[in-house]
Amino acid sequence: MSEILVIGIAGGTGSGKSTVASRLASAMPESRCSTIEHDWYYRDHHSLDAKERATLNFDHPDSLDTELLIEHISALKAGQAIDAPYYDFKTHRRLEKTRRIEPTSVVIVEGILTFVETRLRNLFDIKLFVDTDADIRVFRRIRRDIEQRGRTFQSVRDQYYNSVRPMHLQFVEPSKRWADLIIPEGGDNQVALDLILARLVGVAQA
Repeated sequence: MSEILVIGIAGGTGSGKSTVASRLASAMPESRCSTIEHDWYYRDHHSLDAKERATLNFDHPDSLDTELLIEHISALKAGQAIDAPYYDFKTHRRLEKTRRIEPTSVVIVEGILTFVETRLRNLFDIKLFVDTDADIRVFRRIRRDIEQRGRTFQSVRDQYYNSVRPMHLQFVEPSKRWADLIIPEGGDNQVALDLILARLVGVAQA
């Protein structure tokens, strides 16, 4: 296989990172593109009970096993398959099963903190930051956490004020300066997506 192109996508919670990643991936042959979520790499605090795990700060860089993600991306770039972890957001536990990901021409890595760690950031050939207004992001976050992750509105609200917003201001927003391209409104920005796809299609066909 020729050289693998790794794309990092960062941005605040609910900004549309997953939508951008999905639209880019779906525009290419499945066998030529794979997607990895930084969220899969949350640390497993098995020694804590469910109530204690729910109070952890999941928006701080230390909550993620970024070292393992770095190892996995490096392996993919070297042409080796990886076994990426599964994480259960309802129980806040990493599952025993894994997902096999083969090396592909394009690898997309997305997450709110993907640009924070220098060694991870340096693995990306293209760095995209999805920039969406805070009010839109928070409503998307509320809907996702209630509908997909079984949270109550009160728990989502408390988490947002206790950790999500402070960590966004401390880590996520400053990481924007590392981006090669800032995409306002994420998946709704067709012009930006077309520009990126023009590069990716060429790589996938090589």
